[in-house]
Amino acid sequence: MDQTTASLVVVVTMFLMLGAGVWVALALAGVGFVAMALFTARPVGMVMATNIWGASTSWTLTALPLFIWMGEILFRTRISSDMFKGLAPWTGWLPGRLMHVNVIGCSIFAAVSGSSAATAATIGRMTIPELNRRGYDQMMTLGSLAGAGTLGLLIPPSIIMIVYGVAADVSIARLFIAGVIPGIVLTGLFMAYVGGWSLLNPGRVPPPEPPQSFGEKIRDTGALIPVMLLIAAVLGSIYVGIATPTEAAGIGVLGSLVLALATGTLSWATFRDSLFGAAHTSCMIGFILAGAAFLTVAMGYTGIPRLLAEWITTMQLSPAALLVALTAFFIVMGCFLDGISMVVLTTSVILPMVQQAGIDLLWFGIYIIIVVEMAQITPPVGFNLFVLQAMTGKDIFTIGKASLPFFILMVVMVALLWVFPGMVTWLPSMMIG
Repeated sequence: MDQTTASLVVVVTMFLMLGAGVWVALALAGVGFVAMALFTARPVGMVMATNIWGASTSWTLTALPLFIWMGEILFRTRISSDMFKGLAPWTGWLPGRLMHVNVIGCSIFAAVSGSSAATAATIGRMTIPELNRRGYDQMMTLGSLAGAGTLGLLIPPSIIMIVYGVAADVSIARLFIAGVIPGIVLTGLFMAYVGGWSLLNPGRVPPPEPPQSFGEKIRDTGALIPVMLLIAAVLGSIYVGIATPTEAAGIGVLGSLVLALATGTLSWATFRDSLFGAAHTSCMIGFILAGAAFLTVAMGYTGIPRLLAEWITTMQLSPAALLVALTAFFIVMGCFLDGISMVVLTTSVILPMVQQAGIDLLWFGIYIIIVVEMAQITPPVGFNLFVLQAMTGKDIFTIGKASLPFFILMVVMVALLWVFPGMVTWLPSMMIG
């Protein structure tokens, strides 16, 4: 059978397995097995065993469980309430006032979490009751929290950056640093929208809080110092070249344990729960990556990626047109798959096309992470929407409607990345070591 038929069989098999509720990891390995068994003469069992073993024992992956554990520890500390206390005094003068705490709080917690859902859950648990009690608009509260929660994927250290780096063979340290400026710009876009909305709807914003003296503001801001020191230790050690991402993750775990101990929230129960939570998430992601590694090799043997790359070449799509098509494709996929699954399901097929178009894989990594962020707030499968639904009891489509403006801002961010690619590439080029 020709490669067109092979492509059709692979796609149909994938949709059948995912539609039947098969685990993503097993679906990936199963599709690879079918592709190799039907369209190649290679020994499927031996190829599967060697590639899954190789993917599972990659040293690069050791950063993954450590960053996940760091986020799990901090999720169970007093850091969220301390962040609200430290940020609230400085946002009262901005249009939108305390609603900016959602955005700024998510951007700060993203720098020590690495998970979008954990960021939305932690900051939401802190801000939703406070903002509701003060009379802030509930739809804007939910929308800003759902949108800003996705910063957990873009602002390093990011779990999905590690997944992409392993799948695409791109430096994880450079990916981490490349996400800093886009993360700050996207945070600024979210804050600008919140401020603009507040100016256009002054009746839906409560009156300002009683003023505080400068001394009181400084005293409350002291609550931010521990988490800012942890961020500086993790990202700074990578940037100046004194630590690899894995070593920086170890620093982060140690720092988060010290922070939990200092705040009085480290107990045997929280330590055990954080360890179990990290092990559960790490095993799930590792299993998916192992299945994806075998599928990537199977696709190479069938020649499907090469066929797609040649097809793209014959279409003579410009890089911009290719990215528009890929953005639409990922948005549709995001309605049905979570972010990690989207990355590992598509890299084996899409990366050859991207390289054929001359697009830098480091830049493409940040692009794909922003597009995956959109998937976090698109119903019916949007993880941030699930988190907020569980916290508020609101219908998932209501929360999706509230987060629509922030989805549009992410599309704007993709366009800005295309117009100003240096936003991604400049800071990594300045790295030491």
